[in-house]
Amino acid sequence: MNLFIFLNLFLSICMLFMNHPMSMGMILLTQTIMITLITGLMTMNFWYSYILFLVMIGGMLILFIYMTSIASNEKFKFSFNFFFTMSFMILLILMFFMINYFYYPNWNIESINFNNNNYISLNKFINEPFNIMLSIIIIYLFITLIAVVKITKMKFGPLRQKF
Repeated sequence: MNLFIFLNLFLSICMLFMNHPMSMGMILLTQTIMITLITGLMTMNFWYSYILFLVMIGGMLILFIYMTSIASNEKFKFSFNFFFTMSFMILLILMFFMINYFYYPNWNIESINFNNNNYISLNKFINEPFNIMLSIIIIYLFITLIAVVKITKMKFGPLRQKF
């Protein structure tokens, strides 16, 4: 669990230094996978994280369509400053974790029992008072899907070709 949190923090810092849309998309995809793994390990089942992953991948596919139409022939540029800054950030984060480990050796996130916590359980989300909210969310996502399909038509939306 600590490894996933560390990797997510590192990817968030890496996102600040990226300037190419494809590299940003890859970092976003990796962060989505890390967050779904963290939420899946914190809850009793992986359904919520699975739905979160599917929604994020759907949004990323739409972003991928837009970015490939805007910056299709741009090349990746690797700089020495980026690698130097990232290695310095990794060193700082490792020092932070080591200081916390030496000062608080008994504190461990795995020692918390998440399965007994009622707020983490997603079974109440489908029951009586919250099922109306679930229905509204489903209808909203369906309307958003229809709007995105109408926007991305080839000859009418912002992705229209100029020939």
